[in-house]
Amino acid sequence: MKQQPPPLPPYPQSKKIRISAPTPQKTLTTKSDSFTKLIDQFIEAQDVAISSKKTYKSALLQFFVWFEKRQIAKPTRETILEFKEWLDKKGLQPFTRANYLVAVRRFFEWAEGMKYYPNIAKGIKGARRLIRAHQKSAFALPQIQKILNSINQDDLEGLRDYALINLLFRTGLRLIEIKRALVSDLEAHITVQTIVQKTDGERALLWVRGKGRDGKDDFVVVTADALTPLVRYLEKRILKSSNEPLFASLSDRNWGKALTTNSLSRLIKKRLRYAGFDSKRLTAHSLRHTFGVMAISAGASLYEVQLAMRHTAPATTEIYLGDIERTKRQEGGPEQLISALMKSLVTP
Repeated sequence: MKQQPPPLPPYPQSKKIRISAPTPQKTLTTKSDSFTKLIDQFIEAQDVAISSKKTYKSALLQFFVWFEKRQIAKPTRETILEFKEWLDKKGLQPFTRANYLVAVRRFFEWAEGMKYYPNIAKGIKGARRLIRAHQKSAFALPQIQKILNSINQDDLEGLRDYALINLLFRTGLRLIEIKRALVSDLEAHITVQTIVQKTDGERALLWVRGKGRDGKDDFVVVTADALTPLVRYLEKRILKSSNEPLFASLSDRNWGKALTTNSLSRLIKKRLRYAGFDSKRLTAHSLRHTFGVMAISAGASLYEVQLAMRHTAPATTEIYLGDIERTKRQEGGPEQLISALMKSLVTP
Protein backbone atom coordinates (compact mmCIF):
# COMPACT_ATOMS: atom_id res chain seq x y z
CA MET A 1 0.00 0.00 0.00
CA LYS A 2 1.32 3.35 -1.06
CA GLN A 3 2.26 5.51 1.88
CA GLN A 4 0.56 8.95 2.07
CA PRO A 5 2.89 11.96 2.13
CA PRO A 6 3.04 13.78 5.41
CA PRO A 7 0.66 16.79 5.69
CA LEU A 8 2.07 20.17 4.79
CA PRO A 9 2.85 22.50 7.66
CA PRO A 10 0.33 25.32 8.17
CA TYR A 11 0.94 28.40 6.05
CA PRO A 12 2.59 30.98 8.23
CA GLN A 13 0.18 33.87 8.87
CA SER A 14 1.56 37.36 8.66
CA LYS A 15 1.56 39.29 11.88
CA LYS A 16 -0.83 42.22 12.11
CA ILE A 17 1.03 45.47 11.98
CA ARG A 18 -0.44 48.35 13.94
CA ILE A 19 0.20 51.75 12.52
CA SER A 20 0.05 54.21 15.32
CA ALA A 21 -1.25 57.70 14.60
CA PRO A 22 1.26 60.51 14.89
CA THR A 23 1.36 62.12 18.27
CA PRO A 24 -0.77 65.27 18.17
CA GLN A 25 1.04 68.56 18.51
CA LYS A 26 0.66 69.80 22.07
CA THR A 27 2.44 73.13 21.83
CA LEU A 28 2.01 76.12 19.58
CA THR A 29 5.33 76.94 17.99
CA THR A 30 6.19 80.60 17.66
CA LYS A 31 7.64 80.29 14.15
CA SER A 32 5.85 82.55 11.71
CA ASP A 33 5.59 79.89 8.99
CA SER A 34 3.92 77.50 11.43
CA PHE A 35 1.46 80.23 12.42
CA THR A 36 0.44 80.75 8.82
CA LYS A 37 0.05 77.04 8.08
CA LEU A 38 -2.04 76.45 11.18
CA ILE A 39 -4.26 79.45 10.44
CA ASP A 40 -4.71 78.37 6.83
CA GLN A 41 -5.70 74.88 7.97
CA PHE A 42 -8.25 76.35 10.37
CA ILE A 43 -9.66 78.76 7.78
CA GLU A 44 -10.01 75.98 5.23
CA ALA A 45 -12.12 73.98 7.69
CA GLN A 46 -14.59 76.80 8.36
CA ASP A 47 -17.97 76.70 6.62
CA VAL A 48 -18.50 80.45 6.56
CA ALA A 49 -18.62 83.25 4.00
CA ILE A 50 -15.39 84.39 2.35
CA SER A 51 -15.64 87.75 4.11
CA SER A 52 -15.81 85.95 7.48
CA LYS A 53 -12.77 83.86 6.58
CA LYS A 54 -10.81 87.04 5.83
CA THR A 55 -11.89 88.52 9.16
CA TYR A 56 -10.85 85.38 11.05
CA LYS A 57 -7.45 85.29 9.35
CA SER A 58 -6.72 88.94 10.04
CA ALA A 59 -7.74 88.57 13.70
CA LEU A 60 -5.70 85.41 14.24
CA LEU A 61 -2.60 86.87 12.65
CA GLN A 62 -2.91 89.82 15.02
CA PHE A 63 -3.30 87.43 17.96
CA PHE A 64 -0.23 85.41 17.01
CA VAL A 65 1.88 88.55 16.52
CA TRP A 66 0.86 89.61 20.02
CA PHE A 67 1.56 86.06 21.24
CA GLU A 68 5.02 85.96 19.63
CA LYS A 69 6.17 89.35 20.91
CA ARG A 70 5.58 88.26 24.48
CA GLN A 71 7.53 85.03 23.94
CA ILE A 72 4.83 82.95 25.58
CA ALA A 73 5.94 79.30 25.51
CA LYS A 74 2.55 77.76 26.21
CA PRO A 75 -0.65 79.85 26.07
CA THR A 76 -3.23 79.36 28.79
CA ARG A 77 -6.66 80.73 29.62
CA GLU A 78 -4.92 83.67 31.32
CA THR A 79 -3.17 84.38 28.00
CA ILE A 80 -6.53 84.84 26.27
CA LEU A 81 -7.76 87.10 29.08
CA GLU A 82 -4.59 89.21 28.76
CA PHE A 83 -5.16 89.47 25.01
CA LYS A 84 -8.74 90.57 25.64
CA GLU A 85 -7.50 93.25 28.05
CA TRP A 86 -4.92 94.37 25.49
CA LEU A 87 -7.68 94.80 22.89
CA ASP A 88 -9.65 96.95 25.34
CA LYS A 89 -6.64 99.20 25.97
CA LYS A 90 -6.04 99.69 22.23
CA GLY A 91 -9.32 101.59 22.04
CA LEU A 92 -10.78 99.47 19.26
CA GLN A 93 -14.49 99.59 18.54
CA PRO A 94 -16.55 96.96 20.43
CA PHE A 95 -17.53 95.36 17.11
CA THR A 96 -13.86 94.94 16.13
CA ARG A 97 -12.87 93.57 19.54
CA ALA A 98 -15.75 91.10 19.40
CA ASN A 99 -14.61 89.85 15.98
CA TYR A 100 -11.07 89.26 17.28
CA LEU A 101 -12.33 87.23 20.21
CA VAL A 102 -14.77 85.21 18.10
CA ALA A 103 -11.89 84.20 15.82
CA VAL A 104 -9.67 83.19 18.75
CA ARG A 105 -12.45 81.21 20.44
CA ARG A 106 -13.31 79.33 17.26
CA PHE A 107 -9.66 78.65 16.54
CA PHE A 108 -9.04 76.96 19.88
CA GLU A 109 -12.35 75.11 19.65
CA TRP A 110 -11.16 73.74 16.32
CA ALA A 111 -7.66 73.01 17.69
CA GLU A 112 -9.13 70.92 20.50
CA GLY A 113 -11.33 69.01 18.06
CA MET A 114 -8.24 68.23 15.97
CA LYS A 115 -6.39 67.22 19.17
CA TYR A 116 -3.76 69.87 18.52
CA TYR A 117 -4.29 71.88 21.66
CA PRO A 118 -6.81 72.17 24.51
CA ASN A 119 -9.56 74.76 24.17
CA ILE A 120 -8.16 77.43 26.49
CA ALA A 121 -10.66 80.02 25.17
CA LYS A 122 -13.73 78.09 26.28
CA GLY A 123 -16.09 80.30 28.26
CA ILE A 124 -14.24 83.53 27.48
CA LYS A 125 -16.88 86.18 26.91
CA GLY A 126 -16.70 88.43 23.90
CA ALA A 127 -16.40 92.20 23.97
CA ARG A 128 -19.66 93.89 24.76
CA ARG A 129 -21.12 95.40 21.62
CA LEU A 130 -22.80 98.73 21.80
CA ILE A 131 -26.23 98.75 20.23
CA ARG A 132 -25.86 100.32 16.85
CA ALA A 133 -28.99 102.39 17.23
CA HIS A 134 -27.31 104.33 20.02
CA GLN A 135 -24.28 104.99 17.84
CA LYS A 136 -26.00 106.25 14.71
CA SER A 137 -28.65 108.93 14.38
CA ALA A 138 -31.64 108.94 12.08
CA PHE A 139 -32.53 111.83 9.77
CA ALA A 140 -35.85 113.68 9.93
CA LEU A 141 -37.85 114.32 6.74
CA PRO A 142 -36.75 117.99 6.39
CA GLN A 143 -33.12 116.87 6.70
CA ILE A 144 -33.59 114.22 4.02
CA GLN A 145 -35.07 116.87 1.73
CA LYS A 146 -32.11 119.16 2.40
CA ILE A 147 -29.60 116.41 1.57
CA LEU A 148 -31.30 115.47 -1.70
CA ASN A 149 -31.78 119.11 -2.75
CA SER A 150 -28.07 119.79 -2.21
CA ILE A 151 -27.07 117.33 -4.97
CA ASN A 152 -26.65 118.97 -8.38
CA GLN A 153 -27.92 116.54 -11.03
CA ASP A 154 -26.45 118.34 -14.05
CA ASP A 155 -23.72 115.71 -14.58
CA LEU A 156 -23.30 111.94 -14.34
CA GLU A 157 -21.76 112.10 -10.88
CA GLY A 158 -24.68 114.10 -9.52
CA LEU A 159 -27.23 111.78 -11.12
CA ARG A 160 -25.46 108.76 -9.64
CA ASP A 161 -25.12 110.18 -6.14
CA TYR A 162 -28.73 111.40 -6.05
CA ALA A 163 -30.04 108.02 -7.26
CA LEU A 164 -27.86 106.21 -4.72
CA ILE A 165 -28.75 108.26 -1.64
CA ASN A 166 -32.43 108.42 -2.59
CA LEU A 167 -32.46 104.63 -3.00
CA LEU A 168 -30.77 104.07 0.36
CA PHE A 169 -33.25 106.27 2.20
CA ARG A 170 -36.19 104.50 0.54
CA THR A 171 -35.02 100.86 0.81
CA GLY A 172 -32.58 100.59 3.73
CA LEU A 173 -30.04 98.72 1.61
CA ARG A 174 -26.65 97.87 3.11
CA LEU A 175 -23.51 99.19 1.41
CA ILE A 176 -22.32 95.63 0.74
CA GLU A 177 -25.62 94.96 -1.04
CA ILE A 178 -25.15 98.07 -3.19
CA LYS A 179 -21.60 97.00 -4.03
CA ARG A 180 -22.77 93.57 -5.19
CA ALA A 181 -25.80 94.79 -7.16
CA LEU A 182 -25.77 94.47 -10.94
CA VAL A 183 -28.04 96.17 -13.47
CA SER A 184 -29.51 92.74 -14.27
CA ASP A 185 -30.62 92.39 -10.62
CA LEU A 186 -33.13 95.19 -11.14
CA GLU A 187 -36.41 93.87 -12.53
CA ALA A 188 -37.55 97.07 -14.20
CA HIS A 189 -37.56 96.33 -17.94
CA ILE A 190 -33.99 97.62 -18.19
CA THR A 191 -31.84 96.13 -20.94
CA VAL A 192 -28.69 97.16 -22.75
CA GLN A 193 -30.70 98.31 -25.77
CA THR A 194 -33.41 100.26 -24.03
CA ILE A 195 -34.43 101.58 -20.66
CA VAL A 196 -38.18 101.75 -20.25
CA GLN A 197 -39.46 103.97 -17.46
CA LYS A 198 -42.26 102.41 -15.47
CA THR A 199 -45.47 104.36 -15.18
CA ASP A 200 -46.46 106.18 -12.00
CA GLY A 201 -47.45 103.88 -9.19
CA GLU A 202 -45.51 100.90 -10.53
CA ARG A 203 -42.55 99.42 -8.75
CA ALA A 204 -39.59 97.15 -9.35
CA LEU A 205 -37.69 94.52 -7.40
CA LEU A 206 -33.96 94.66 -6.78
CA TRP A 207 -32.55 91.23 -5.98
CA VAL A 208 -29.77 91.43 -3.42
CA ARG A 209 -27.08 89.25 -1.94
CA GLY A 210 -27.17 90.11 1.73
CA LYS A 211 -24.56 90.02 4.46
CA GLY A 212 -23.15 86.52 4.89
CA ARG A 213 -25.22 85.11 2.00
CA ASP A 214 -23.94 83.09 -0.96
CA GLY A 215 -26.64 83.97 -3.49
CA LYS A 216 -29.06 86.73 -4.40
CA ASP A 217 -32.08 85.16 -2.78
CA ASP A 218 -33.70 88.24 -1.25
CA PHE A 219 -35.02 91.52 -2.59
CA VAL A 220 -36.07 95.07 -1.83
CA VAL A 221 -39.03 96.84 -3.38
CA VAL A 222 -37.96 99.83 -5.48
CA THR A 223 -40.91 102.21 -5.64
CA ALA A 224 -41.49 104.56 -8.56
CA ASP A 225 -39.97 107.47 -6.59
CA ALA A 226 -36.80 105.45 -6.07
CA LEU A 227 -36.77 104.01 -9.59
CA THR A 228 -37.14 107.26 -11.55
CA PRO A 229 -33.80 108.84 -10.49
CA LEU A 230 -32.10 105.46 -10.93
CA VAL A 231 -33.33 105.15 -14.51
CA ARG A 232 -32.20 108.73 -15.28
CA TYR A 233 -28.71 107.84 -14.06
CA LEU A 234 -28.54 104.60 -16.07
CA GLU A 235 -29.77 106.38 -19.24
CA LYS A 236 -27.01 108.95 -18.91
CA ARG A 237 -24.40 106.27 -18.22
CA ILE A 238 -25.03 104.35 -21.47
CA LEU A 239 -24.89 100.67 -20.58
CA LYS A 240 -22.87 98.14 -22.55
CA SER A 241 -23.83 95.05 -20.55
CA SER A 242 -26.56 94.09 -18.12
CA ASN A 243 -23.84 92.57 -15.95
CA GLU A 244 -22.37 95.98 -15.19
CA PRO A 245 -22.54 97.16 -11.56
CA LEU A 246 -25.67 99.10 -10.68
CA PHE A 247 -23.55 101.95 -9.29
CA ALA A 248 -20.18 102.38 -10.97
CA SER A 249 -17.02 104.32 -10.25
CA LEU A 250 -16.27 107.42 -12.33
CA SER A 251 -12.57 107.65 -11.49
CA ASP A 252 -10.05 107.26 -14.31
CA ARG A 253 -8.44 104.29 -12.59
CA ASN A 254 -11.62 102.33 -11.82
CA TRP A 255 -14.07 103.65 -14.42
CA GLY A 256 -17.08 101.37 -14.74
CA LYS A 257 -16.11 99.10 -11.85
CA ALA A 258 -18.33 98.56 -8.83
CA LEU A 259 -17.89 101.09 -6.05
CA THR A 260 -16.31 99.49 -2.99
CA THR A 261 -17.97 99.78 0.41
CA ASN A 262 -15.25 102.21 1.49
CA SER A 263 -15.80 104.34 -1.62
CA LEU A 264 -19.56 104.32 -1.02
CA SER A 265 -19.07 105.33 2.60
CA ARG A 266 -16.77 108.23 1.66
CA LEU A 267 -19.11 109.35 -1.12
CA ILE A 268 -22.11 109.48 1.21
CA LYS A 269 -20.16 111.16 4.01
CA LYS A 270 -18.99 113.83 1.55
CA ARG A 271 -22.57 114.50 0.43
CA LEU A 272 -23.77 114.72 4.05
CA ARG A 273 -21.05 117.25 4.89
CA TYR A 274 -21.91 119.32 1.82
CA ALA A 275 -25.53 119.45 3.00
CA GLY A 276 -24.38 120.67 6.42
CA PHE A 277 -24.47 117.41 8.39
CA ASP A 278 -20.95 116.85 9.68
CA SER A 279 -21.16 114.59 12.73
CA LYS A 280 -19.54 111.30 13.70
CA ARG A 281 -23.02 109.98 14.47
CA LEU A 282 -24.16 110.63 10.90
CA THR A 283 -22.70 108.07 8.50
CA ALA A 284 -23.75 105.95 5.55
CA HIS A 285 -25.39 103.53 7.99
CA SER A 286 -27.59 106.40 9.21
CA LEU A 287 -29.51 106.17 5.93
CA ARG A 288 -30.40 102.54 6.62
CA HIS A 289 -31.20 103.43 10.22
CA THR A 290 -33.48 106.22 9.01
CA PHE A 291 -35.40 103.76 6.82
CA GLY A 292 -36.08 101.50 9.81
CA VAL A 293 -37.20 104.35 12.07
CA MET A 294 -39.44 105.95 9.43
CA ALA A 295 -41.03 102.63 8.44
CA ILE A 296 -42.09 101.88 12.01
CA SER A 297 -43.20 105.48 12.58
CA ALA A 298 -45.35 105.26 9.44
CA GLY A 299 -47.18 102.22 10.80
CA ALA A 300 -45.28 99.21 9.44
CA SER A 301 -45.18 96.26 11.83
CA LEU A 302 -41.91 95.07 13.35
CA TYR A 303 -42.19 91.87 11.33
CA GLU A 304 -42.65 93.80 8.07
CA VAL A 305 -39.62 95.96 8.82
CA GLN A 306 -37.59 92.89 9.81
CA LEU A 307 -38.30 91.33 6.41
CA ALA A 308 -37.63 94.57 4.53
CA MET A 309 -34.29 95.11 6.27
CA ARG A 310 -33.36 91.42 6.07
CA HIS A 311 -32.67 91.11 9.79
CA THR A 312 -32.09 87.56 11.00
CA ALA A 313 -33.18 88.28 14.57
CA PRO A 314 -36.29 90.27 15.58
CA ALA A 315 -34.27 91.84 18.41
CA THR A 316 -32.23 93.76 15.84
CA THR A 317 -35.38 95.35 14.43
CA GLU A 318 -36.63 96.23 17.90
CA ILE A 319 -33.66 98.60 18.21
CA TYR A 320 -35.47 100.97 15.85
CA LEU A 321 -38.59 100.88 17.99
CA GLY A 322 -36.46 101.83 20.98
CA ASP A 323 -35.01 104.75 19.04
CA ILE A 324 -38.50 106.07 18.34
CA GLU A 325 -39.41 105.80 22.02
CA ARG A 326 -36.23 107.66 23.00
CA THR A 327 -37.12 110.47 20.60
CA LYS A 328 -40.57 110.73 22.15
CA ARG A 329 -38.97 110.75 25.59
CA GLN A 330 -36.72 113.67 24.62
CA GLU A 331 -39.83 115.61 23.67
CA GLY A 332 -40.89 115.28 27.30
CA GLY A 333 -44.19 113.46 26.96
CA PRO A 334 -45.13 113.02 30.66
CA GLU A 335 -43.60 116.37 31.61
CA GLN A 336 -45.57 118.17 28.90
CA LEU A 337 -48.79 116.53 30.10
CA ILE A 338 -48.14 117.64 33.68
CA SER A 339 -47.30 121.13 32.46
CA ALA A 340 -50.64 121.32 30.64
CA LEU A 341 -52.49 120.19 33.76
CA MET A 342 -50.74 122.75 35.92
CA LYS A 343 -51.30 125.73 33.61
CA SER A 344 -54.11 126.93 35.81
CA LEU A 345 -51.82 127.21 38.81
CA VAL A 346 -50.70 130.67 39.78
CA THR A 347 -46.92 130.93 39.69
CA PRO A 348 -45.06 133.52 41.77
